[in-house]
Amino acid sequence: MTGKGKSKAVRQLRRLQIWTRRHIPPGLRLLAGLLLMLAGLFGFLPVFGFWMFPLGVAIAALDVVPICRALHGWWRGRQGD
Repeated sequence: MTGKGKSKAVRQLRRLQIWTRRHIPPGLRLLAGLLLMLAGLFGFLPVFGFWMFPLGVAIAALDVVPICRALHGWWRGRQGD
């Protein structure tokens, strides 16, 4: 993929993440991301595609990162006690 094509793909993925963050509730985003990743594993079938897996990762990451940060903060708080 060329530099220009790659930057376009990155911009489109970022726009999709912003749209998803605004329009889909947090728990449903994680579920949708997991379902897209699962469907991406069956990319060899005509209906599904391998493109679904990275898209699912990007959508699920919107919910996983805050959870990881919260757990990390909780863990640091426990170690300080």
